Amino acid sequence: MVWQKPREIAARVLLRHAGARQFIEEVLDQELSRVRVSSVDRGLIQELCYGTIRWQAALDWLVERRTPDRRPPPAALSLARLGLYQLFWLDRVPDHAAVNETVEAARTLDLDAQTGFLNALLRGYARESDATRLLLADLKISDPAVGWSHPRWLVERWRHRLGDAALQSLLAWNNTPAQVFARINTLRTDAGRTIEAWRTEGVEYDFGRWDWVPDTLVFRLRRHPPLDKLKSFEDGWYYIQDPSTILSVAMLAPKPGERILDLCAAPGGKATLIAQFLDNDGRVIAAEPDPRRQERLRQNCERLGADVEVIGPEYADPMGPYDAILVDAPCSNSGVFRRRIEARWRLTLQELGRFEKTQSELLDTAAPLLRPGGRLVYSTCSMEPEENRDRIDAFLAAHPGFRLDTARQLDPSRDNADGAYAACLIAP
Repeated sequence: MVWQKPREIAARVLLRHAGARQFIEEVLDQELSRVRVSSVDRGLIQELCYGTIRWQAALDWLVERRTPDRRPPPAALSLARLGLYQLFWLDRVPDHAAVNETVEAARTLDLDAQTGFLNALLRGYARESDATRLLLADLKISDPAVGWSHPRWLVERWRHRLGDAALQSLLAWNNTPAQVFARINTLRTDAGRTIEAWRTEGVEYDFGRWDWVPDTLVFRLRRHPPLDKLKSFEDGWYYIQDPSTILSVAMLAPKPGERILDLCAAPGGKATLIAQFLDNDGRVIAAEPDPRRQERLRQNCERLGADVEVIGPEYADPMGPYDAILVDAPCSNSGVFRRRIEARWRLTLQELGRFEKTQSELLDTAAPLLRPGGRLVYSTCSMEPEENRDRIDAFLAAHPGFRLDTARQLDPSRDNADGAYAACLIAP
């Protein structure tokens, strides 16, 4: 392997991504596995790639201002976005470096024909930096779909439901780089020992406080070496998990000795947390139909020491009904746009309807598997009523013996966590 410039690597990732159906995270991981970069440069490459995708609509608006009569070729557009992102979203990158290295990356990647366009576009905006920043700030108010880089149809939905102030807060949250949270695994250790290990491993952390999360369970990691290289991680002392994902398991309230089914279990964050709340005193069955995801689920359970039985789609258990079932359903991901970089651009209004059908089918599958008085918790990482309370209302209408015990929608600006929904239903 040879050392390469971070902007060149970022440009190559973005060009590959533009012509592939893979997620940006997958393309980035593949590219980084083939090159030698420092940890600092690795962080810069990730920020360049993720930021360029995240702010795509605003970046395209800047390009279109200078090319109103023609759209640049896809490769030139990708590099223009990369250069403009550095000019207006990365304060620590000097303007001349953003311009020169973007143009140089085009040459290195055999795009000499586009260097004139890129040089003119980026130098022109560098000369008008202050005025352009004012325009971008104004766009966040006058046209938030462009200014905050979200699909227009979704921004209008949220504006109608939330109002302008809450809309602005949500859009700002979605464009904040996701933080890293570690959930302490008490099946292996405790918070005190983990903190001691982090101090020797160079992990900087903050305590977290959320009303649905037990104290000292989840920590925010401010700065750290690659986690998968740390002994504390290899030994299963913690699992990387946003605090919003704790809500559904806390609502499930696992009790020692119970038999619990996680109906959509991979990669295992919630299934292993259920086992942790039980202290491995009970039976946890984790259902996952995809063999590849089953393997990842098993690996996580083994690393964390979680006593979890992994099965395929054969949900009915010959040993009898379940005390509790968790249905963490596939959804639009509209509550985790800051974490899932491309979800906003892949989601369409029609997709919501497709997820609703799957969500209802999963609830219908779970209902007859519960014992009388058993608990059924339904959860999503969505902000959309159609996927949340509307699914619960439809389920209750179709299953009149069930009753709603409690429900909660997490709002990022209010709860300082990703958006999520959970509802607990009690079987007749």
